[in-house]
Amino acid sequence: MSGQARRKELVARYKQARPEAGVYCIVNSRNHRCLMGSAPNLASVRNRLEFAKSTNSPGALDPRLSKDIREFGIDSFSVEVLEALVPGPEMTSAEILEDLATLEALWREKIDPDLLY
Repeated sequence: MSGQARRKELVARYKQARPEAGVYCIVNSRNHRCLMGSAPNLASVRNRLEFAKSTNSPGALDPRLSKDIREFGIDSFSVEVLEALVPGPEMTSAEILEDLATLEALWREKIDPDLLY
C-alpha cells in the first residue's frame, strides 16, 4: 500500500470513529460535591481538567467550581464517568445530544441535589 493510500485509509477511519460520549461528574474529593454534565466527547472534559491542573489555570473550568478550587486546590478535583454512551454510526449529532440530555436527567434524579454545584 502506498503512503498516499495509507493516509486516505487512516483519514476515512478517523472520520468514521466516534469519540466516547457520556455523562460525567467533576468530583471534589474533599467535600464530595460534583459538577454534573454530559458531553459528546468525554476525552475533551478530561483534557480540560488536566490542562487546568498542569497550567494551574482554574479559569479553564466551570466558574461554579472557583470557590472550592480556591479553598481546596485544583488537585482535589477529578473526572468520574457516570455512564458512557456508544453512539451508533447512523446517529446524528442531534440524536447523540438528545440521548445525552436524557441520560443526564436520569442521573440527576439519582444524586442528592445538595451535592451538586
